[in-house]
Amino acid sequence: MYVIKKNKKGNWIIIKKGAKRATKVFDTKAQAIAYAELNYSNNYEIDDSIINLVPKKSRKKVLLGLLIVLLLVVVVFGVLYFTGIIKPYLPGFMVENDNNQNSNETDDNKETDDNETLKPIVSSDFQVHFLELGNYNAGDCTYIKAGDIDILIDAGSRESSVPVIKNYINQYCTDGILEYVIVTHADQDHIVGFTDQNSSNPGIFSSYEVEVIIDFAMTNKNTAVYNNYIALRDKEISQGAKHYTALDCINQTNGASKKFQLTEDIYFEVLNQEFYSKKSSDENNYSVCTLFNHNDEYFLFTGDLEEAGEESLVELNPNLPMVKLFKGGHHGSKTSSNECLLELIQPEIVCVCCCAGSSEYTKNTDNMFPTQDFINRISKYTDRIYVTTQVEFTIEIDKKTGEEYMKAVSSKFKSLNGNIVVTSNKDGVNVLCSNDNRVLKDTDWFNMEITLNGVTRKMRTWPSYGV
Repeated sequence: MYVIKKNKKGNWIIIKKGAKRATKVFDTKAQAIAYAELNYSNNYEIDDSIINLVPKKSRKKVLLGLLIVLLLVVVVFGVLYFTGIIKPYLPGFMVENDNNQNSNETDDNKETDDNETLKPIVSSDFQVHFLELGNYNAGDCTYIKAGDIDILIDAGSRESSVPVIKNYINQYCTDGILEYVIVTHADQDHIVGFTDQNSSNPGIFSSYEVEVIIDFAMTNKNTAVYNNYIALRDKEISQGAKHYTALDCINQTNGASKKFQLTEDIYFEVLNQEFYSKKSSDENNYSVCTLFNHNDEYFLFTGDLEEAGEESLVELNPNLPMVKLFKGGHHGSKTSSNECLLELIQPEIVCVCCCAGSSEYTKNTDNMFPTQDFINRISKYTDRIYVTTQVEFTIEIDKKTGEEYMKAVSSKFKSLNGNIVVTSNKDGVNVLCSNDNRVLKDTDWFNMEITLNGVTRKMRTWPSYGV
């Protein structure tokens, strides 16, 4: 038996009796009833006694009317679409563009709209979502749906990312509860989304009920963003959230476990590495590392772990399995995703959260995320590399060296692959992107020709020894 009722956010939901999670969410009661009529027939009820069900005798008339209206809508939409009248207003994935992400539409250079890259909604037993973050800055935010369990790993990259992240999560998290939040380390591009910027832009901790927080055991930070994070994390703890550091999980102290069972066939474990308890001059090496398992398919997340951290990870976890998915370390930098780790895990799919070609950290083209060194190392194992975002650039002169370099235009970021969703179910592990499903080496960005200091070259090259 299914029940139609109103949730605390004012939406109408259909929920199976005895279940904790909604099956479907609707804006109006009428939409919920129509869906229930089509899918559950007489096997549902409404908990609001004021509004009665449509009498049985009139149901056929109502359904016939709805079908007629739907048919008219489809016909009108088809006419408007094929005459080109509404194409400028459609999301990119609905408009033919010869599979070219750099189309000549007049709005190509506009800043990415918060809602433009939300689609597609997917349904799967286990889903990993790598989010675009609404700006040209590198940052991490990974949302995971494991059955009915909602998990968030990091929330970067800048204050402007907060509404983008929440709009995306709210498509999937319908009850306002994040069962697990994992915060890898204290850099701004991983934690700022948890903080409050002002009353009109509350962060993740203020917007969701969090049940378990797992975060870094060590840090060198004492910034305003870090202190804001700690204050709001502790407030969440005072309201009932359980809190463990990565070291608590490894040592199984303070009530923590190393392994967390999510569903009958999905769990994750916190992996040990020496910088949970050892000082590092590089904040990235404090990153919390986690390995998810769905029916013996493995998914590895190492935050921004650098080479020393990766060596420790391998040393302390010599039986790391080969993985279906690896989140490329440190946004695809030249200092992460090193051979010591790659030769052990041999990833099939690698996803990178960054803005490709951004000069945020360097003027050296090859060292802009995702770097050429990163591509060279990954290419030995797979060509299935996906990157969230890219940015346009101008050619400028470095005042110190007199040489030309690519300078990112911060307002002209746009989707490369877009939001990347990796799904795992009985049909296998698959990738679905909101903008472009091509692997990195086949994208226009990768193959773009640029001329710097009189030399013409491609943005990136695929090594001859690559798979």
